[in-house]
Amino acid sequence: MNTQKVTSFYEADHDRLDGLFRQFQQLKRTEFAKAKQCFKEFKFGLQRHIIWEEEILFPLFEQKTGMTNGGPTHVMRMEHRLIGQYLEAIHERVKRNDPASDSDEQMLLNTLSAHNDKEEQILYPAIDQSLLDAERAKVFETMNSMPEERYNSCC
Repeated sequence: MNTQKVTSFYEADHDRLDGLFRQFQQLKRTEFAKAKQCFKEFKFGLQRHIIWEEEILFPLFEQKTGMTNGGPTHVMRMEHRLIGQYLEAIHERVKRNDPASDSDEQMLLNTLSAHNDKEEQILYPAIDQSLLDAERAKVFETMNSMPEERYNSCC
């Protein structure tokens, strides 16, 4: 049975995604093909991460706490929409092999940084505290069984 904590798993995924995005930024003006590959992995991973949260973690948190309308998951979902807008703006540039996405990248990073901090400091630990080991195992099982086409879309 998987006894890994939601917090540690999702923090590690945040770190992995941050690294991919930094690689994209470092390479986009010198080796665009490599940068594009980093961006594709980043976009794929971020979309998967958001779907995991919205379809698995957030409903579980809401069920456990009774906090739905206007609660922390409501705010996280609104921020996910904003993150998605910035992600798509960068994606449009990447599709055109245009590295001039600095302002959208900065907006994405600013939004993601604050968003991830709230998740890592408040939401994930609250979810971990509320779960039994069997429920936690079910979270990871559900994540692993999600079909890739749900979140694998990029240029």
